[in-house]
Amino acid sequence: MASILGSPPAFLARPPQTKPQLSCSQTPRPQQPIRPQPEPSAQPSSPPKKPQQRPKVAAESTDWIASSLTRRFGLGAGLAWVGFLAVGVVSEQIKTRLEVSRERANTKVVEKEEEVVLPNGIRYTELRVGGGASPRPGDLVVIDLQGRAEEGSSDAFVDTFGEGKRPLALVMGSRPYTKGMCEGVEYVLRSMKAGGKRRVVVPPALGFGDDGADLGAGLRIPASATLDYIVQVDKVSIAPS
Repeated sequence: MASILGSPPAFLARPPQTKPQLSCSQTPRPQQPIRPQPEPSAQPSSPPKKPQQRPKVAAESTDWIASSLTRRFGLGAGLAWVGFLAVGVVSEQIKTRLEVSRERANTKVVEKEEEVVLPNGIRYTELRVGGGASPRPGDLVVIDLQGRAEEGSSDAFVDTFGEGKRPLALVMGSRPYTKGMCEGVEYVLRSMKAGGKRRVVVPPALGFGDDGADLGAGLRIPASATLDYIVQVDKVSIAPS
């Protein structure tokens, strides 16, 4: 059969398998061992820095004055205070630095206290003489006030002195008076100046009269009571003429 068919075609013949020969010049290079790289030393992670906060600057707000005036004296008084701020007639806003320093320089503590008796029966003792403006009718005055009745309880029926307490704001000549105020205190304010402080004794006729007064929250001023006040004028805002 082989002779009949003859030798298989060249494209069907299997090529002889030859082994690759390496010459001397082509010797395989030895592989270098891979050295393990040292792991980076763990460093203690520092806490994230907190953003620096700017110190808060306490700004004195005057909204409480407008709201308290509105509650006590009606919408007109509240609008008057807002009008003072709007037109820039508040004395602290229009005073120059020279005027402010002059006011502080003229405010002096009294070395020798003497009691002054007025014809209407009011007695007062000057504790500190103010160097600012004197309030006139229509001016807005901010005061600190402490009041006690000489007879009966020694507890103060009004006290705005001390940290966290708000002073009283009133418009000179307006009625009704704010809590704890009376005609005698307003009378004394007319002769005081911003920065001044007095001890004032008010007779019943210029206080709460023969009936006394119920101030709420368990506070009551007895009938025909003589009142002992400490009055301090903080600010006087001049009303536009």
